[in-house]
Amino acid sequence: MTVRRSAAALAATATVLCAAAAPAAVAAPSPSPSPSVALPSGLYGTTDPTYDGVWRQSLAFVAQRAVGVMPAQKSVDWLIGQQCDSGAFPAYRPDSTVACNDKTMIDTNATAAAVQALHEVGGHKELVATGIDWLKSVQNKDGGWGYTAGGASDANSTSVVIGALARAGQKLGDVTTDGGKTPYDALLTFAIPCGGKAGGAFAYQPDKAGKLVANGDATAAGVLGSLGKGLLVGNNAAVKDPSCHKATPLKPEQAAQNGAYYLAGALAKTGHLDQPPMPGADDDTPQPDFGNTADAVVALSASGHKDKAAGSVDWLAKNSAGWAKQNGPAAYAQLVMAAHATGADVHDFGGADLVTQLNATGPAPASVKKPTASATEEEEKKDSGDGDGIGGVWWFVGIGLVVGAGVGFLISGRRKNQQL
Repeated sequence: MTVRRSAAALAATATVLCAAAAPAAVAAPSPSPSPSVALPSGLYGTTDPTYDGVWRQSLAFVAQRAVGVMPAQKSVDWLIGQQCDSGAFPAYRPDSTVACNDKTMIDTNATAAAVQALHEVGGHKELVATGIDWLKSVQNKDGGWGYTAGGASDANSTSVVIGALARAGQKLGDVTTDGGKTPYDALLTFAIPCGGKAGGAFAYQPDKAGKLVANGDATAAGVLGSLGKGLLVGNNAAVKDPSCHKATPLKPEQAAQNGAYYLAGALAKTGHLDQPPMPGADDDTPQPDFGNTADAVVALSASGHKDKAAGSVDWLAKNSAGWAKQNGPAAYAQLVMAAHATGADVHDFGGADLVTQLNATGPAPASVKKPTASATEEEEKKDSGDGDGIGGVWWFVGIGLVVGAGVGFLISGRRKNQQL
């Protein structure tokens, strides 16, 4: 996520403004709003929501429901108001009284995250259904999804959409193109075969030469997508050590274990993933990537290897406070979900109460109760070994847009590293 995440140079604005937008795995805060801009009272966070308003609101809701918090009604109403009549969500639209049109920058990631958030909040089946219908309507011919409708499929977008479909109870084996392609047909094309340093990882997309380059964020997303999981993952019992499967063709569950194998190895030395320096930076020393590390923790737990994430949970507990404070609701949400997925204490995470900190980024919650969200029938089948193997996801969304000669927009959310 980075704040997962991610990296893709997408968003219709980027397509228009940039001849080529480079992926950036930067977990930097959103630009601060100008003093004259009044943010909606129901919105989480205080930074410019132009590129991540729906994303950060959605992650906050998902994390809050995981720990028994019900967000304020006005916050839920704000998110609902962002949805277009088509069912899609934009990253942010400042005036929800103005109908969406062909210039509204809708995207698959915001829509998939919002669908999951509304599912967890409960009581919005019709809105969830319209969001799902839109996502299905923009499925690519290869079975996957790009950040924007019709954009080239990528691992992160495909995975976060899979998660939304699974959480909404869709039988994902039936979500096919006219040519019979499923979401996994696309997702598995980004899986790097075993062997070599990058074996088992997922790439975000092939590079210009058609080569698959290991990407930590895409791998975390790919693991969740291959397992049929959404953003919210429970505390799973640890199983045997992950291994890399060389089967041909590769099954989704095997691809998930391969990704876990790669992540466990990548985290083993330092306990965290790194992000490469920004282009043109004076210091080329890789910096820790807190958001992608949190995502990797969730992915390892989902695949039955939370023991391999223990060191990373400790590292995050000791080192993530400053990053989370700077990045706001999406960052706190990622930490809550990482702690929740591994059984760590969300109320004493390195001495911090993550729930209190997350709640403080938005309006006072409506209530604090035991979570009522439950796994869908499709996910339960996956957990029991039944079903067709098509499922949920992890996701993405942090986008780095480089405009012109060095002007960049950093989007808080799951942003992607081109490679570790």
